[in-house]
Amino acid sequence: MGQIFKYVAVILGAFLLGAGFSNAATQPPAVGGVLPDFSLAVPKNVDHQRYLGIADKASFTIPEIKADVVIIQIFSMYWPFCQREAPSINEMFRKIESDQRLKGKVKLLGIGAGNSAFEIGYFKKTYNIPFPLFPDDDFSIHQKIGEVRTPFFICIRIKNDGSHRVFYSR
Repeated sequence: MGQIFKYVAVILGAFLLGAGFSNAATQPPAVGGVLPDFSLAVPKNVDHQRYLGIADKASFTIPEIKADVVIIQIFSMYWPFCQREAPSINEMFRKIESDQRLKGKVKLLGIGAGNSAFEIGYFKKTYNIPFPLFPDDDFSIHQKIGEVRTPFFICIRIKNDGSHRVFYSR
């Protein structure tokens, strides 16, 4: 299992180095901590439901995703850094999905801070995003995670008992 974390850290480092991340005034989820309590609507896209390992529900929480590791990208479709990073994040997704050690164990999703379903649909189509994106049009999730600047990444490890821990937050 340690190999997966090292591999994910290398992938994140390679694709995110120099992206110019900074901290917001409030604190994001801390390494060693847990995500704040929030839920997302189950995507209508059946392929995304299968990818996340969720179905037959109206909503879900991140720790319910069928994976060992979940990488959450907080983005805004209007922010040029998020637009510029889209091809790199797509490549990271493709590398994860093409590596048999990671496929099915590491999942990626995006949450659009302040973005409506229409806006994330536009972003998804414009930048050919292959993984699920979720709207946060009222900024409620964004507020719960410390009003971080975008793009921002949070990685969690999900244990067999359904509990989770943040191991990357930047």
